[in-house]
Amino acid sequence: MDGHSVFQGRKRSSNYIGHKFDRKNHHLGHPGTPYASRPKRRRIKYSDEDQSFPSVWEDDKQQESELGLGARNRNLDSWFKVTIPNGKKYDKTWLIKSIQDFCSVPLNVVDFHYDKKRARFFVQNARTASALKDISNKICDETSQKIPILVTPSIVPYSVQNKFTSEQMEVLKVAVMKRYDASQKSLDLQRFRFDQDLMDNDIDMMLNRRSCMIATLQIVQRNIPELLALNVCNNKLYQLDGLSDLIEKAPQVKILNLSRNKLKSFFELEKVKDLNLEELWLEGNPFCNHVSDQSDYISAIRDLFPKLLRLDGKELILPAELILPAQMDIEVPQETRTDSELIKNLVLQFLKEYYLCYDNGDRFRLLDAYHDEACFSLAIPFNFNDPDMSNLEEYFKYNRDIKKLQDSYTRMRLLKHTKQDIVDSLSLLPKTQHDFCSFWVDLCLHTDIMLCFSVNGLFKEVEGKCQGCIRAFTRIFIATHYSNSRICIMNDELIVRNASPREIKNAFISLPPADTSSKPPLSEEQQEMVKSFSVQSGMKLNWSQKCLEDNGWDYTKAAEVFTIMQNEDKIPKEFFK
Repeated sequence: MDGHSVFQGRKRSSNYIGHKFDRKNHHLGHPGTPYASRPKRRRIKYSDEDQSFPSVWEDDKQQESELGLGARNRNLDSWFKVTIPNGKKYDKTWLIKSIQDFCSVPLNVVDFHYDKKRARFFVQNARTASALKDISNKICDETSQKIPILVTPSIVPYSVQNKFTSEQMEVLKVAVMKRYDASQKSLDLQRFRFDQDLMDNDIDMMLNRRSCMIATLQIVQRNIPELLALNVCNNKLYQLDGLSDLIEKAPQVKILNLSRNKLKSFFELEKVKDLNLEELWLEGNPFCNHVSDQSDYISAIRDLFPKLLRLDGKELILPAELILPAQMDIEVPQETRTDSELIKNLVLQFLKEYYLCYDNGDRFRLLDAYHDEACFSLAIPFNFNDPDMSNLEEYFKYNRDIKKLQDSYTRMRLLKHTKQDIVDSLSLLPKTQHDFCSFWVDLCLHTDIMLCFSVNGLFKEVEGKCQGCIRAFTRIFIATHYSNSRICIMNDELIVRNASPREIKNAFISLPPADTSSKPPLSEEQQEMVKSFSVQSGMKLNWSQKCLEDNGWDYTKAAEVFTIMQNEDKIPKEFFK
């Protein structure tokens, strides 16, 4: 369908939450990195949080001393660590290209990674280090902010110190692929150091070493880029520098198990926050042992991973602000209305679209109306005055009453969870035709991000042994909405009963006969509406006028009622020209 769909649907910064969480749990210390050399005393102090930085070197002599370029210490093969404060906000490709464009010598960047807000990498030889120092604060970002570049001597990066031979990489590949479950697209690397294949070949694969993690992720990138779940529990990980490359090597990962490692700080998780995780395991890490407020803990994790559905094996309440892309669009009139009018029209159009799909025999189209993890249940109220409850047997098999159902397994089975299960269940219910004119709608709750509304009405079954039976129903929806144009169902409850004799009598009534009594003359605008409606509908002028009058001269509403009744073959042939 064209247009915008009604079938779809205060965030604090992660830094604020992270600081709040660590402050509450006494973990404000910055985690160390394996590359950091002991800081040297300097006359000028600077902070990574500063917006501008003074030159690290005050004169040429100090420059030579800091860079190791003095006559007695001139080593062109020395290694240097390059730090870009606040470099986390820059894309790696853009940052390296911008540095290379200004740098007077070719760059060979080694082990680029992000550490908290900083971007870091290593270069070899003093000439490159000096050239990088020269372009500090000469590169500007799109906001015209100058980018400082800090260069300090370093030990040989671990990723270079511990390079694996081609033979060792082949052994590593075999070990990794043995642990890969293709059916689940999951890789189990727990206690990887003690893998028998690795031990037999005398390969010490400690994933807390960046070089080991990089080598392992290279195998993943080349052989299983479709990876969805990664388990690295019990590997004594005390930092996630190496695992941050997972974002580039296997970006589809949705499940990550980091449990029973050595992570001491919440801030380590920021290094993998760009993963679109839906499930995360952290239990057994030191920083989890000091959690005093579970809600703050969950809030801090959710700010880093907003799509998270499960944490440490427990289901999380879905975030109210979660919005999914629309697939089935209905255009909302754009004329100026109050908020309540916009919501009213949004809900009514949603119900119209929903039940047209529900009745047309292709209920699988309703997949786009539900959130991925939505819930649905069906209930049948017991009525002592109803002598024919047995004709509801097609619904009784799905009836969920937690007061009567003692078996917890049955209760869970009857609660349909995930949109696929919901639509599969709806497709098994009898085929129906709903009486749109019988609908009674109530909006129970309306906020900027959530709607709760109910619809009551009548429908009849159109197939099977109960064909023609008229039922009454109540449907309660809890949904998110966005920009007053999209709805996404989070929770759906359907209550079905047999219609009362009075309800059956008033169900599916066709258009009333035309009233030929004297009426005030039509205005010029109304006459034009009648002519236009007659041309488009094919009905005679008097019946076109009757249809418009019955719908308050709302041309759009009259057209909708006409279309519904015509599709149901309820308009007599004599009404037409």
